[in-house]
Amino acid sequence: MKLSLILAPYDSGHHHAGCGQGPEAIVAGGLVEELTLHGHEVVVEDIGKVGDTPGREIATGFAVSEAVAGKVKEANAAGRFPVVLCGNCLTAVGSVAGEGADSIVWADQHGDLNTPDTSTSGFLDGMALATVLGQCWRPMAGSAPGFTAVDPSRCLLVDGRDLDSAEKRTLERLPVLRAQCADAPRIADTLLANGARRTHLHIDLDVLDADVLQVNRYTWPGGPDPDRLRETMKALARAVPVAGITISAYDPAFDPQGEVPPVVGQLLVDILEALGGKA
Repeated sequence: MKLSLILAPYDSGHHHAGCGQGPEAIVAGGLVEELTLHGHEVVVEDIGKVGDTPGREIATGFAVSEAVAGKVKEANAAGRFPVVLCGNCLTAVGSVAGEGADSIVWADQHGDLNTPDTSTSGFLDGMALATVLGQCWRPMAGSAPGFTAVDPSRCLLVDGRDLDSAEKRTLERLPVLRAQCADAPRIADTLLANGARRTHLHIDLDVLDADVLQVNRYTWPGGPDPDRLRETMKALARAVPVAGITISAYDPAFDPQGEVPPVVGQLLVDILEALGGKA
């Protein structure tokens, strides 16, 4: 399979800080070699520095999404499947825009469903899925060329286990599909019945059980181990029309033994094989 590996190395408006160091660490950990070994043709692209307001989380976060949307569109035009490695979940706005995705699988221990009206922290990434679903930041999200909010009925939240009270109320109000990791493939038919035709697959690595693998400062115990996550994502990739993938939120400072990059490599190899790529 021809792949575009798109790096968006930002965390909360900061270039190459925190989880913004994750994309390059994953590549340095052998990702391109692993994908090439399994028959894929890989082009690596970095969005570079974006925006003119360094350190300003909101403006820079959406500038990153805009840049990613452009790179994803270029990948599609060149017949390459887009895989985005990023620091922040908000970057999925750019992936959805560039792919023209109409549905999303959101694997994350967090709901990311707060809005400026409900957030008690002001953390922009805690509003990432709400933004994708058109619940907030609509003018800013519209800066990503081609962005159209995903109907909540075409969203599957996988293993969202760390939810605050406002997010729980949002999930009572919106028809978002939910499942634990092992049960998620059984929901695929509902996603399709609700009109999913181009599905973005978003994987925040902190969905993994922190007692098995810690990927950043936000991780909680519980959730799948890497084998379970791979099996679930493979099954979903066979069941829904995946248009692109985002892998987010790896901070190498919390992985001193470098255990995460090989896990990401195997995860992507398995997903791509399920999509019909070479094994």
